[in-house]
Amino acid sequence: MLNYQTFEMAHAMLAPLRWGARRLKFQMELPMILFGENEIAKRMTAGIEVFENLTKRYGKPDFGITETHIHGLPVPITEEVVMEKPFCRLLHFNRDETVAGKRYDPKVLLVAPLSGHYATLLRGTAKAMVSEHNLYVTDWTDAREVPVHDGDFGFEDYVDYLIEFIRFLGPNTHVMAVCQPSVPALAAAAVMAAQDDPCQPASLTMMGGPIDTRRNPTAVNLLAQEKPMSWFEGNVIMHVPFPHPGFSRPVYPGYIQLSGFMTMNLDRHITAHQNLFDHLVKGDCDSVEQHHKFYDEYLSVMDLPAEFYLETIERVFQQHHLPDGKLMHRGELVDCAAIRKTAIMTVEGEKDDICGLGQTEAAQDLCINVPADERYHYVQAGVGHYGVFNGTRWRTEIQPRIREFIRTIQFKRLTESDACPIAAFRKAAKRKSTGRMFRKWTKRVKNISGHLRSYS
Repeated sequence: MLNYQTFEMAHAMLAPLRWGARRLKFQMELPMILFGENEIAKRMTAGIEVFENLTKRYGKPDFGITETHIHGLPVPITEEVVMEKPFCRLLHFNRDETVAGKRYDPKVLLVAPLSGHYATLLRGTAKAMVSEHNLYVTDWTDAREVPVHDGDFGFEDYVDYLIEFIRFLGPNTHVMAVCQPSVPALAAAAVMAAQDDPCQPASLTMMGGPIDTRRNPTAVNLLAQEKPMSWFEGNVIMHVPFPHPGFSRPVYPGYIQLSGFMTMNLDRHITAHQNLFDHLVKGDCDSVEQHHKFYDEYLSVMDLPAEFYLETIERVFQQHHLPDGKLMHRGELVDCAAIRKTAIMTVEGEKDDICGLGQTEAAQDLCINVPADERYHYVQAGVGHYGVFNGTRWRTEIQPRIREFIRTIQFKRLTESDACPIAAFRKAAKRKSTGRMFRKWTKRVKNISGHLRSYS
Protein backbone atom coordinates (compact mmCIF):
# COMPACT_ATOMS: atom_id res chain seq x y z
CA MET A 1 0.00 0.00 0.00
CA LEU A 2 1.36 3.42 -1.00
CA ASN A 3 1.93 5.38 2.20
CA TYR A 4 0.68 8.92 2.66
CA GLN A 5 4.09 10.60 2.39
CA THR A 6 4.92 8.76 -0.85
CA PHE A 7 1.52 9.60 -2.30
CA GLU A 8 1.98 13.31 -1.58
CA MET A 9 5.53 13.24 -2.98
CA ALA A 10 4.36 11.59 -6.20
CA HIS A 11 1.61 14.17 -6.56
CA ALA A 12 4.11 17.00 -6.05
CA MET A 13 6.51 15.51 -8.61
CA LEU A 14 3.74 15.54 -11.23
CA ALA A 15 3.08 19.26 -10.67
CA PRO A 16 5.71 20.49 -13.22
CA LEU A 17 4.31 18.10 -15.83
CA ARG A 18 0.79 19.39 -15.25
CA TRP A 19 2.02 22.98 -15.52
CA GLY A 20 3.87 22.26 -18.76
CA ALA A 21 0.86 20.41 -20.18
CA ARG A 22 -1.44 23.34 -19.40
CA ARG A 23 0.95 25.79 -21.06
CA LEU A 24 1.17 23.62 -24.19
CA LYS A 25 -2.60 23.26 -24.34
CA PHE A 26 -3.04 27.02 -23.96
CA GLN A 27 -0.63 27.76 -26.80
CA MET A 28 -2.20 25.22 -29.13
CA GLU A 29 -5.67 26.68 -28.56
CA LEU A 30 -4.63 30.24 -29.50
CA PRO A 31 -6.58 31.47 -32.57
CA MET A 32 -3.47 32.57 -34.44
CA ILE A 33 -1.95 29.09 -34.17
CA LEU A 34 -3.26 27.32 -37.27
CA PHE A 35 -1.74 24.08 -36.05
CA GLY A 36 -4.47 23.88 -33.46
CA GLU A 37 -7.17 23.20 -36.04
CA ASN A 38 -5.95 19.86 -37.35
CA GLU A 39 -6.73 16.36 -36.03
CA ILE A 40 -3.33 15.78 -34.45
CA ALA A 41 -3.59 18.95 -32.38
CA LYS A 42 -7.12 18.06 -31.24
CA ARG A 43 -5.90 14.68 -30.04
CA MET A 44 -2.93 16.24 -28.27
CA THR A 45 -5.08 18.79 -26.41
CA ALA A 46 -7.61 16.07 -25.53
CA GLY A 47 -4.82 13.88 -24.16
CA ILE A 48 -3.45 16.77 -22.12
CA GLU A 49 -6.85 17.44 -20.54
CA VAL A 50 -7.34 13.75 -19.68
CA PHE A 51 -3.85 13.67 -18.11
CA GLU A 52 -4.60 16.78 -16.06
CA ASN A 53 -7.94 15.42 -14.89
CA LEU A 54 -6.35 12.18 -13.72
CA THR A 55 -3.46 13.76 -11.83
CA LYS A 56 -4.72 17.04 -10.39
CA ARG A 57 -5.85 17.51 -6.79
CA TYR A 58 -9.58 17.84 -6.43
CA GLY A 59 -10.57 20.28 -3.71
CA LYS A 60 -13.79 20.51 -1.79
CA PRO A 61 -16.73 21.13 -4.17
CA ASP A 62 -19.37 23.79 -3.59
CA PHE A 63 -23.00 22.97 -2.98
CA GLY A 64 -23.89 25.50 -5.64
CA ILE A 65 -27.48 25.83 -4.40
CA THR A 66 -28.14 29.50 -5.09
CA GLU A 67 -31.84 29.40 -5.92
CA THR A 68 -35.01 27.43 -5.37
CA HIS A 69 -38.61 27.83 -6.47
CA ILE A 70 -41.51 28.39 -4.08
CA HIS A 71 -44.99 28.66 -5.60
CA GLY A 72 -43.35 29.20 -8.96
CA LEU A 73 -41.24 32.14 -7.75
CA PRO A 74 -37.42 32.00 -7.93
CA VAL A 75 -36.12 32.48 -4.39
CA PRO A 76 -32.41 33.28 -3.81
CA ILE A 77 -30.55 31.10 -1.30
CA THR A 78 -27.45 31.96 0.68
CA GLU A 79 -25.29 29.55 2.66
CA GLU A 80 -24.52 30.61 6.19
CA VAL A 81 -22.45 28.89 8.86
CA VAL A 82 -24.53 28.98 12.05
CA MET A 83 -22.19 26.84 14.17
CA GLU A 84 -18.58 25.84 13.68
CA LYS A 85 -16.65 23.12 15.49
CA PRO A 86 -13.22 21.65 14.73
CA PHE A 87 -14.54 18.67 12.75
CA CYS A 88 -17.80 20.04 11.39
CA ARG A 89 -19.69 23.17 10.35
CA LEU A 90 -23.45 23.47 10.59
CA LEU A 91 -24.67 25.04 7.35
CA HIS A 92 -28.03 26.75 6.89
CA PHE A 93 -29.57 27.26 3.47
CA ASN A 94 -31.18 30.61 4.10
CA ARG A 95 -34.07 31.47 1.78
CA ASP A 96 -34.68 35.14 0.95
CA GLU A 97 -37.84 36.09 2.87
CA THR A 98 -38.27 39.31 0.89
CA VAL A 99 -39.30 37.16 -2.08
CA ALA A 100 -41.11 34.19 -0.53
CA GLY A 101 -42.26 35.88 2.67
CA LYS A 102 -41.97 34.50 6.17
CA ARG A 103 -42.41 30.72 6.09
CA TYR A 104 -42.88 28.26 8.92
CA ASP A 105 -41.61 25.13 7.21
CA PRO A 106 -40.32 22.26 9.38
CA LYS A 107 -36.71 22.51 10.56
CA VAL A 108 -34.71 19.65 9.07
CA LEU A 109 -31.17 18.64 10.01
CA LEU A 110 -29.69 16.71 7.09
CA VAL A 111 -26.83 14.58 8.46
CA ALA A 112 -24.29 13.89 5.75
CA PRO A 113 -22.08 10.79 5.94
CA LEU A 114 -18.52 11.07 7.19
CA SER A 115 -17.26 8.39 4.84
CA GLY A 116 -14.59 9.81 2.56
CA HIS A 117 -16.64 12.16 0.38
CA TYR A 118 -17.69 15.69 1.29
CA ALA A 119 -21.22 16.65 2.34
CA THR A 120 -21.72 17.97 -1.20
CA LEU A 121 -22.43 14.36 -2.13
CA LEU A 122 -25.93 15.21 -0.87
CA ARG A 123 -26.33 18.17 -3.22
CA GLY A 124 -29.30 16.53 -4.96
CA THR A 125 -30.83 15.62 -1.60
CA ALA A 126 -30.58 19.19 -0.37
CA LYS A 127 -31.94 20.68 -3.63
CA ALA A 128 -35.10 18.61 -3.34
CA MET A 129 -35.65 19.52 0.32
CA VAL A 130 -34.77 23.20 0.50
CA SER A 131 -37.91 24.61 -1.15
CA GLU A 132 -40.28 23.13 1.44
CA HIS A 133 -38.09 22.83 4.53
CA ASN A 134 -35.92 25.04 6.70
CA LEU A 135 -32.79 23.07 5.88
CA TYR A 136 -29.54 22.62 7.83
CA VAL A 137 -26.66 20.34 6.77
CA THR A 138 -23.66 18.89 8.62
CA ASP A 139 -20.59 19.93 6.62
CA TRP A 140 -17.81 17.63 7.87
CA THR A 141 -14.21 18.85 7.79
CA ASP A 142 -11.33 17.04 6.10
CA ALA A 143 -9.38 15.54 9.03
CA ARG A 144 -6.03 16.52 7.54
CA GLU A 145 -7.08 20.17 7.89
CA VAL A 146 -7.70 19.85 11.65
CA PRO A 147 -4.64 20.50 13.85
CA VAL A 148 -3.67 17.82 16.34
CA HIS A 149 -4.22 20.18 19.28
CA ASP A 150 -7.97 20.15 18.51
CA GLY A 151 -8.10 16.62 19.90
CA ASP A 152 -9.42 13.29 18.68
CA PHE A 153 -12.77 12.57 17.07
CA GLY A 154 -14.38 9.22 17.70
CA PHE A 155 -17.81 7.62 17.36
CA GLU A 156 -19.05 9.09 20.64
CA ASP A 157 -17.83 12.54 19.62
CA TYR A 158 -19.92 12.18 16.47
CA VAL A 159 -22.99 11.46 18.62
CA ASP A 160 -22.15 14.48 20.81
CA TYR A 161 -21.91 16.72 17.75
CA LEU A 162 -25.37 15.64 16.57
CA ILE A 163 -26.89 16.21 20.01
CA GLU A 164 -25.34 19.68 20.17
CA PHE A 165 -26.63 20.57 16.70
CA ILE A 166 -30.14 19.34 17.53
CA ARG A 167 -30.20 21.32 20.79
CA PHE A 168 -28.99 24.39 18.92
CA LEU A 169 -31.88 24.09 16.47
CA GLY A 170 -34.34 23.62 19.32
CA PRO A 171 -37.59 21.65 19.75
CA ASN A 172 -39.49 20.21 16.78
CA THR A 173 -36.37 19.54 14.75
CA HIS A 174 -36.58 16.74 12.21
CA VAL A 175 -33.43 14.73 11.49
CA MET A 176 -32.55 13.00 8.20
CA ALA A 177 -29.54 10.67 8.24
CA VAL A 178 -28.16 9.34 4.97
CA CYS A 179 -26.21 6.06 5.01
CA GLN A 180 -23.45 5.83 7.68
CA PRO A 181 -24.82 8.47 10.12
CA SER A 182 -28.03 6.48 10.61
CA VAL A 183 -26.36 4.64 13.49
CA PRO A 184 -25.01 7.67 15.43
CA ALA A 185 -28.23 9.61 14.67
CA LEU A 186 -30.36 6.83 16.17
CA ALA A 187 -27.96 6.68 19.13
CA ALA A 188 -28.25 10.46 19.60
CA ALA A 189 -32.06 10.24 19.58
CA ALA A 190 -31.93 7.44 22.16
CA VAL A 191 -29.54 9.37 24.44
CA MET A 192 -31.74 12.48 24.29
CA ALA A 193 -34.87 10.39 24.90
CA ALA A 194 -33.32 8.76 27.97
CA GLN A 195 -32.64 12.25 29.36
CA ASP A 196 -36.15 13.38 28.39
CA ASP A 197 -34.48 16.23 26.54
CA PRO A 198 -37.04 18.86 25.45
CA CYS A 199 -35.11 19.19 22.17
CA GLN A 200 -35.19 15.51 21.22
CA PRO A 201 -36.01 15.16 17.51
CA ALA A 202 -39.63 15.28 16.44
CA SER A 203 -38.78 12.67 13.80
CA LEU A 204 -35.81 10.70 12.55
CA THR A 205 -35.57 9.50 8.94
CA MET A 206 -32.83 6.95 8.18
CA MET A 207 -31.97 6.26 4.55
CA GLY A 208 -29.83 3.30 3.50
CA GLY A 209 -28.18 3.05 6.92
CA PRO A 210 -26.24 0.07 8.40
CA ILE A 211 -28.31 -0.39 11.56
CA ASP A 212 -27.83 -4.18 11.52
CA THR A 213 -25.38 -5.38 8.86
CA ARG A 214 -26.10 -9.04 9.61
CA ARG A 215 -29.27 -8.77 7.56
CA ASN A 216 -28.57 -9.49 3.88
CA PRO A 217 -24.85 -8.69 4.20
CA THR A 218 -23.22 -7.11 1.17
CA ALA A 219 -19.64 -7.41 -0.11
CA VAL A 220 -18.78 -4.24 1.82
CA ASN A 221 -20.17 -5.72 5.05
CA LEU A 222 -18.31 -9.02 4.56
CA LEU A 223 -15.00 -7.23 3.90
CA ALA A 224 -15.35 -5.31 7.17
CA GLN A 225 -16.10 -8.53 9.06
CA GLU A 226 -13.44 -10.83 7.63
CA LYS A 227 -10.47 -8.62 8.53
CA PRO A 228 -9.34 -8.26 12.18
CA MET A 229 -9.02 -4.80 13.71
CA SER A 230 -5.25 -5.18 13.70
CA TRP A 231 -5.36 -5.39 9.90
CA PHE A 232 -7.23 -2.08 9.60
CA GLU A 233 -4.90 -0.39 12.09
CA GLY A 234 -1.78 -1.63 10.31
CA ASN A 235 -2.82 -1.22 6.67
CA VAL A 236 -5.18 1.72 6.21
CA ILE A 237 -4.37 4.08 9.09
CA MET A 238 -1.64 6.62 8.29
CA HIS A 239 -0.41 9.97 9.58
CA VAL A 240 -1.01 13.26 7.79
CA PRO A 241 2.23 14.46 6.19
CA PHE A 242 3.71 17.94 6.32
CA PRO A 243 2.70 20.68 5.42
CA HIS A 244 -1.02 20.05 6.01
CA PRO A 245 -2.51 21.71 9.15
CA GLY A 246 -3.30 18.25 10.58
CA PHE A 247 0.33 17.16 10.37
CA SER A 248 0.93 13.87 12.27
CA ARG A 249 -2.80 13.24 12.92
CA PRO A 250 -3.70 9.55 12.38
CA VAL A 251 -6.30 9.27 9.61
CA TYR A 252 -7.93 6.95 7.14
CA PRO A 253 -6.80 8.70 3.93
CA GLY A 254 -9.43 9.48 1.36
CA TYR A 255 -7.21 8.34 -1.52
CA ILE A 256 -7.13 4.78 -0.12
CA GLN A 257 -10.91 4.57 -0.06
CA LEU A 258 -11.10 6.09 -3.54
CA SER A 259 -8.57 3.63 -4.94
CA GLY A 260 -10.60 0.76 -3.45
CA PHE A 261 -13.82 2.00 -5.04
CA MET A 262 -12.15 2.54 -8.42
CA THR A 263 -10.54 -0.91 -8.36
CA MET A 264 -13.95 -2.51 -7.85
CA ASN A 265 -15.16 -0.95 -11.15
CA LEU A 266 -11.86 -0.32 -12.93
CA ASP A 267 -13.10 -1.21 -16.42
CA ARG A 268 -15.95 1.27 -16.09
CA HIS A 269 -13.61 4.12 -15.10
CA ILE A 270 -11.12 3.33 -17.88
CA THR A 271 -13.95 3.33 -20.42
CA ALA A 272 -15.29 6.63 -19.03
CA HIS A 273 -11.93 8.37 -19.57
CA GLN A 274 -11.53 6.83 -23.03
CA ASN A 275 -14.95 8.25 -23.87
CA LEU A 276 -13.86 11.61 -22.44
CA PHE A 277 -10.92 11.63 -24.85
CA ASP A 278 -13.23 10.89 -27.80
CA HIS A 279 -15.75 13.55 -26.74
CA LEU A 280 -12.97 16.16 -26.48
CA VAL A 281 -11.70 15.34 -29.95
CA LYS A 282 -15.22 15.54 -31.40
CA GLY A 283 -16.06 18.72 -29.47
CA ASP A 284 -19.05 17.12 -27.71
CA CYS A 285 -19.28 19.72 -24.95
CA ASP A 286 -22.41 18.28 -23.27
CA SER A 287 -20.84 14.86 -22.75
CA VAL A 288 -17.61 16.45 -21.49
CA GLU A 289 -19.59 18.54 -19.01
CA GLN A 290 -21.45 15.46 -17.74
CA HIS A 291 -18.13 13.64 -17.24
CA HIS A 292 -16.65 16.56 -15.29
CA LYS A 293 -19.81 16.95 -13.23
CA PHE A 294 -19.61 13.36 -12.03
CA TYR A 295 -15.85 13.00 -11.55
CA ASP A 296 -15.32 16.39 -9.93
CA GLU A 297 -17.49 15.07 -7.10
CA TYR A 298 -16.35 11.44 -7.22
CA LEU A 299 -12.64 12.25 -7.10
CA SER A 300 -13.00 14.83 -4.31
CA VAL A 301 -12.21 12.87 -1.17
CA MET A 302 -11.40 13.70 2.42
CA ASP A 303 -9.52 12.00 5.24
CA LEU A 304 -11.40 10.48 8.16
CA PRO A 305 -10.20 10.67 11.77
CA ALA A 306 -8.66 7.31 12.60
CA GLU A 307 -10.55 6.99 15.89
CA PHE A 308 -13.93 7.42 14.23
CA TYR A 309 -13.12 5.06 11.37
CA LEU A 310 -11.83 2.24 13.58
CA GLU A 311 -14.61 2.56 16.16
CA THR A 312 -17.23 2.51 13.39
CA ILE A 313 -15.72 -0.66 11.90
CA GLU A 314 -15.63 -2.34 15.30
CA ARG A 315 -18.94 -1.21 16.80
CA VAL A 316 -21.15 -1.13 13.70
CA PHE A 317 -19.79 -3.70 11.26
CA GLN A 318 -18.04 -6.29 13.42
CA GLN A 319 -19.63 -6.39 16.87
CA HIS A 320 -23.09 -4.92 16.05
CA HIS A 321 -23.34 -3.03 19.32
CA LEU A 322 -26.54 -1.10 18.57
CA PRO A 323 -28.85 -3.97 17.50
CA ASP A 324 -27.45 -6.19 20.26
CA GLY A 325 -28.12 -3.54 22.93
CA LYS A 326 -24.44 -3.13 23.82
CA LEU A 327 -23.66 0.34 22.45
CA MET A 328 -22.21 2.67 25.08
CA HIS A 329 -22.11 6.46 25.11
CA ARG A 330 -20.12 8.25 27.80
CA GLY A 331 -20.43 5.30 30.13
CA GLU A 332 -24.19 4.89 29.66
CA LEU A 333 -25.95 2.15 27.70
CA VAL A 334 -27.77 3.39 24.59
CA ASP A 335 -31.33 2.04 24.77
CA CYS A 336 -33.46 2.62 21.66
CA ALA A 337 -36.50 1.50 23.66
CA ALA A 338 -36.27 4.88 25.45
CA ILE A 339 -37.39 6.61 22.25
CA ARG A 340 -41.06 7.50 22.58
CA LYS A 341 -41.42 11.05 21.27
CA THR A 342 -39.41 10.71 18.05
CA ALA A 343 -41.22 9.35 15.00
CA ILE A 344 -39.21 6.86 12.94
CA MET A 345 -39.04 6.47 9.16
CA THR A 346 -36.71 4.07 7.36
CA VAL A 347 -36.01 4.08 3.63
CA GLU A 348 -34.23 1.38 1.62
CA GLY A 349 -33.38 0.76 -2.03
CA GLU A 350 -34.37 -2.54 -3.61
CA LYS A 351 -30.99 -2.94 -5.35
CA ASP A 352 -28.76 -1.44 -2.65
CA ASP A 353 -25.38 -3.21 -2.76
CA ILE A 354 -23.90 -1.17 0.12
CA CYS A 355 -26.63 -1.58 2.76
CA GLY A 356 -28.68 -4.67 2.03
CA LEU A 357 -32.45 -4.85 2.39
CA GLY A 358 -33.48 -5.06 6.01
CA GLN A 359 -30.39 -3.39 7.47
CA THR A 360 -32.09 -0.01 7.87
CA GLU A 361 -35.48 -1.52 8.68
CA ALA A 362 -33.86 -3.06 11.76
CA ALA A 363 -34.34 0.32 13.47
CA GLN A 364 -38.09 -0.36 13.49
CA ASP A 365 -37.51 -3.43 15.67
CA LEU A 366 -35.33 -1.50 18.10
CA CYS A 367 -37.69 1.46 18.63
CA ILE A 368 -40.42 -0.67 20.19
CA ASN A 369 -42.00 2.14 22.21
CA VAL A 370 -42.60 4.49 19.31
CA PRO A 371 -46.35 4.47 18.53
CA ALA A 372 -47.31 2.37 15.52
CA ASP A 373 -48.81 5.37 13.72
CA GLU A 374 -45.45 7.18 13.99
CA ARG A 375 -43.38 4.45 12.38
CA TYR A 376 -43.07 4.09 8.63
CA HIS A 377 -40.91 1.90 6.39
CA TYR A 378 -40.53 2.32 2.65
CA VAL A 379 -38.64 0.30 0.03
CA GLN A 380 -38.03 2.03 -3.29
CA ALA A 381 -38.13 -0.36 -6.22
CA GLY A 382 -35.43 -0.27 -8.87
CA VAL A 383 -32.80 1.86 -7.12
CA GLY A 384 -29.42 1.14 -5.59
CA HIS A 385 -27.67 2.86 -2.71
CA TYR A 386 -27.05 6.18 -4.46
CA GLY A 387 -30.59 6.26 -5.87
CA VAL A 388 -32.07 6.31 -2.38
CA PHE A 389 -31.01 9.94 -1.89
CA ASN A 390 -30.32 11.21 -5.41
CA GLY A 391 -31.75 11.05 -8.89
CA THR A 392 -35.22 10.93 -10.42
CA ARG A 393 -36.71 8.31 -8.10
CA TRP A 394 -35.53 10.29 -5.10
CA ARG A 395 -37.14 13.52 -6.33
CA THR A 396 -40.43 12.03 -7.57
CA GLU A 397 -41.12 9.10 -5.23
CA ILE A 398 -38.97 9.09 -2.09
CA GLN A 399 -38.77 12.79 -1.19
CA PRO A 400 -42.57 13.37 -1.42
CA ARG A 401 -43.10 10.54 1.08
CA ILE A 402 -40.52 11.95 3.48
CA ARG A 403 -42.08 15.41 3.11
CA GLU A 404 -45.54 14.11 4.01
CA PHE A 405 -44.13 12.10 6.91
CA ILE A 406 -42.33 15.13 8.35
CA ARG A 407 -45.32 17.45 7.92
CA THR A 408 -47.70 14.93 9.49
CA ILE A 409 -45.48 14.60 12.55
CA GLN A 410 -44.92 18.37 12.63
CA PHE A 411 -48.68 19.01 12.75
CA LYS A 412 -49.13 16.37 15.41
CA ARG A 413 -46.37 17.80 17.63
CA LEU A 414 -47.68 21.35 17.28
CA THR A 415 -51.22 20.33 18.21
CA GLU A 416 -49.81 18.51 21.25
CA SER A 417 -47.97 21.62 22.42
CA ASP A 418 -49.21 23.54 25.48
CA ALA A 419 -49.26 26.70 23.39
CA CYS A 420 -51.80 25.23 20.98
CA PRO A 421 -55.51 25.98 21.74
CA ILE A 422 -56.44 22.50 20.54
CA ALA A 423 -54.06 20.91 22.99
CA ALA A 424 -55.35 23.12 25.80
CA PHE A 425 -58.92 22.06 25.06
CA ARG A 426 -57.92 18.40 25.09
CA LYS A 427 -56.14 18.73 28.43
CA ALA A 428 -59.14 20.52 29.88
CA ALA A 429 -61.34 17.70 28.70
CA LYS A 430 -59.11 15.18 30.43
CA ARG A 431 -59.49 17.16 33.67
CA LYS A 432 -63.25 16.89 33.24
CA SER A 433 -63.52 20.65 33.02
CA THR A 434 -65.08 20.75 29.59
CA GLY A 435 -68.34 22.11 30.99
CA ARG A 436 -66.64 25.04 32.70
CA MET A 437 -64.59 25.74 29.57
CA PHE A 438 -67.74 25.65 27.45
CA ARG A 439 -69.52 28.11 29.74
CA LYS A 440 -66.41 30.33 29.76
CA TRP A 441 -66.19 30.46 25.99
CA THR A 442 -69.98 30.92 25.69
CA LYS A 443 -69.78 33.94 27.98
CA ARG A 444 -66.90 35.39 25.89
CA VAL A 445 -68.87 34.93 22.69
CA LYS A 446 -71.90 36.69 24.23
CA ASN A 447 -69.73 39.61 25.36
CA ILE A 448 -68.20 39.95 21.90
CA SER A 449 -71.65 39.80 20.31
CA GLY A 450 -72.87 42.49 22.66
CA HIS A 451 -69.97 44.75 21.75
CA LEU A 452 -70.58 44.24 18.06
CA ARG A 453 -74.29 45.18 18.45
CA SER A 454 -73.32 48.31 20.31
CA TYR A 455 -71.26 49.47 17.30
CA SER A 456 -73.93 48.65 14.72
